[in-house]
Amino acid sequence: MPARGGQAQHLHAPVAGGDVIESARIALTYVKSHAPALDIEEHAPAGRELHVYVPAGATPTDGPSAGITMVTAIASRLSGRPVTSTIGMTGEVTLQGRVLPIGGVKQKVLAAHAAGLSEVILPERNEPDLDDVPSEVRDHMRFHIVETVDQVLALALEPAAVAKAA
Repeated sequence: MPARGGQAQHLHAPVAGGDVIESARIALTYVKSHAPALDIEEHAPAGRELHVYVPAGATPTDGPSAGITMVTAIASRLSGRPVTSTIGMTGEVTLQGRVLPIGGVKQKVLAAHAAGLSEVILPERNEPDLDDVPSEVRDHMRFHIVETVDQVLALALEPAAVAKAA
């Protein structure tokens, strides 16, 4: 959606706290600064309003944990490449594209499993936390351990050829 006046770029996060808004800003900045590598036109984000909806039940710590998810959603929207429907993810992101560890891995993996997801992307430093996940859940899921946002996007976004065929 074009921003008012066609110049400014606005990021809206209704019902969000400061950590969520900061995570959304980091995600947008990362995508903008890596636009050519993501096959996004350099000026695609310009003149658009982006809305990041966070449910009312979210807690302030949900923002950082959703960092890679926000990067993926924004990159998907601007590149036209859909997100793989069977994959979930969690991890904090830095402006340099590093994926940082988060808390609550067991609960997040159990929720992903209950939602029918078969794959989960996790920060490398959270790999030991998978030992806390019951083996009957672990055995039915595939875990992708990542260090960078580039790895996340390679796993999460459908190839450009698939997006164009859809």
